[in-house]
Amino acid sequence: MNATSPEGGAPGRVVLLTTSHRVAPGLLSWPAWQALREADRVLCADGAHPQLPYLREAGIEVAETSPTAEELLSACAGGRTVVVVATGEGEPALTDGLARLAGSGRVSMPDLELLPASYDLPGARLLDLVQVMDRIRAECPWSSRQTHKGLAKYGIEEAYELVEAIEDGDRDALREELGDVLLQVVFHARIAEEDEEAPFSVDDVAGTIVTKLIHRHPHVFGDATATTPEEVKEHWMRTKAVEKGRESVTDGIPLHQPGLALAAKLASRVRSARLDVPLPVSEGLGYDLLALAARAEAEGVDPEAALRAAARAYRDAIRAAEGVGE
Repeated sequence: MNATSPEGGAPGRVVLLTTSHRVAPGLLSWPAWQALREADRVLCADGAHPQLPYLREAGIEVAETSPTAEELLSACAGGRTVVVVATGEGEPALTDGLARLAGSGRVSMPDLELLPASYDLPGARLLDLVQVMDRIRAECPWSSRQTHKGLAKYGIEEAYELVEAIEDGDRDALREELGDVLLQVVFHARIAEEDEEAPFSVDDVAGTIVTKLIHRHPHVFGDATATTPEEVKEHWMRTKAVEKGRESVTDGIPLHQPGLALAAKLASRVRSARLDVPLPVSEGLGYDLLALAARAEAEGVDPEAALRAAARAYRDAIRAAEGVGE
């Protein structure tokens, strides 16, 4: 039996129009506006779809209906074009029904086109994270009670877990741990919105770092020239010192960081500033470790990472001696 259109004649065309909820409604691509204006019918199953007010304002008549696959084929019969404005779920029931009809071979199918009307820009999923964090902060009994001070320890833990994923070369863990670190940033920013005296939001946080990055990269965003990483670092430190009003190269170094990292950071600042400051000479293990950290920094070695690698080797030796994991 020959495949036929439900009502005879040309089978027509179905356009499934998809939009991103991360893009402001009404900001549609030109091909999408063309398809909407040229369509014989425009359908949408969701009467509260955020695009509908903007489509109607543009003079496009939209019927609020959820047709079956058979009804859609009938609407297209005779060469007509029907645009379906997809809901957030993407109309799975409709597309499954169309696939079933196409597989039957009993009907002449219309031309089917998936037309993205708006696209996510890079970073768009960050908007989802902000929205999810808003809801968690409002509705979760634990999250709603957290403070900056209470969350501080988690930021440190997540940073160390990120370092571990990097050193292990575990790509899946790296992606997950980056997300956990990002969560700490968004969580703290969400808490900061509620401060009565000096509130700020995640947009303020992002705006601050964008301004800082542009200002400290004049070789990228301005007329300055930097051809080596050393020149970039030198300009960064000089600009940072001016911004912070720092009097010493040691200003801004957090003294509560791990000891080896602190020693290496001090040595790095001295070397970058080309200062001639000999290490203090005294008896004691601390001074020996200081000398080792300074030597590691001068040789381009992160003493914390080097010690962690040695400690892991020691851990493996211990487990081997215990017969664990054999």
